[in-house]
Amino acid sequence: MKKLLFAACMLVLSASPALWAASDNTGPVATLNVVVVRDYNGKPVHNAGVVLHSVSEKGKQEKGGLELKTDVDGKASYEGVPYGKLRVQVLAHGFQTFGDDYDINQPTVEITIKLKRPVGMYSIYEDRPEDKKDQQPPQKPQ
Repeated sequence: MKKLLFAACMLVLSASPALWAASDNTGPVATLNVVVVRDYNGKPVHNAGVVLHSVSEKGKQEKGGLELKTDVDGKASYEGVPYGKLRVQVLAHGFQTFGDDYDINQPTVEITIKLKRPVGMYSIYEDRPEDKKDQQPPQKPQ
């Protein structure tokens, strides 16, 4: 377990310069704290992937990025996020994918993300009882 945690930390540290390579490194930076919880009961979601991408002034996602994993308390953090727009995406098994843009404009930014369960998809090939209640029984010819 310690080897896995060490490898994950090394991966994050080695990938972090590539995340913000296109941005101006002389500007202010912030600490980002993300908490991922279940929408329906507020319990933490552990091992969720939190993907960070800087966003240009035109709203386009910049190349590069960084992926963090939440701990058992559903928390992930990163120090050194440059001020400006940041796209945060969260992926976790058994939940809908989340994505939104945030303005990073203060030294510490706290974001709580509530993941929802996936909704059922509608298929024309499935018989649904609610579809049949509106149908009239066939008329007998007279």
